Amino acid sequence: MTFTVLIPARLASTRLPNKPLADIGGMPMVVRVAQRVLSGAATSKPVRVVVAGDCPEIINACEKHAIEAVLTRADHPSGSDRLAEACQLLGLSDDEIVVNVQGDEPLIDPTLAGAVAHLLDKQPTVSMSTAACAIDNKVELNNPNVVKVVLDAKGLALYFSRAPIPYRRDQPALSSMHNGALHHIGIYAYRVGFLRLFTTLAQAPIEITESLEQLRALWHGYRIAVFVAAHKPGPGVDTPEDLARVRRWFDSNGAGVSAKN
Repeated sequence: MTFTVLIPARLASTRLPNKPLADIGGMPMVVRVAQRVLSGAATSKPVRVVVAGDCPEIINACEKHAIEAVLTRADHPSGSDRLAEACQLLGLSDDEIVVNVQGDEPLIDPTLAGAVAHLLDKQPTVSMSTAACAIDNKVELNNPNVVKVVLDAKGLALYFSRAPIPYRRDQPALSSMHNGALHHIGIYAYRVGFLRLFTTLAQAPIEITESLEQLRALWHGYRIAVFVAAHKPGPGVDTPEDLARVRRWFDSNGAGVSAKN
């Protein structure tokens, strides 16, 4: 199978202005993300990695480092809408698979894109796929910034939440590793046709409540397959403190593949 990785990048950020262009080891963060994905094993490499930026500064930074980029509108309400426009600009057909890798994940496991793409390819009745990993402590379970997902017997998502789900009524003091919750990893694979449809669906009440866009798919009756990764993802970048942490990692490790929290 073949697939394309799309990396949405928006210059404006409340907590970290100009985030996609933040310097990490001499390169803009969004370039680091693209290079990271391209460093994956041969079986998990996409045929194409494209940054979908909202301003010329992002496009120029990518092209300077030989990363393909397309300029999308600046007024998209979500990353999914930006990706749908990118698919149109790139002339992708409805049956092609694209993987959404966030532009603030410079330490993402480079094999994850291939894993979620292959999972979707093997399940024609599933509309999209994503990834998760184990939660092994109560701090993560109770952290609203760590999105949780619970699965059914076939490995499909039942629900995503910022709350500690499912709640262990009889033994609430037990550690999270016993209750079936997984730590959701924000990477998604779509067939292009479904991605275009997704952007036309009305927002779901649960999506608005949790501020989790993937709940829109579940609310409208579409299924999401979940790849369970063996390891936790490297830290993403949302704040200046996160950026400093990732910079230290690159200073110590360079641009290698493996990352540790």
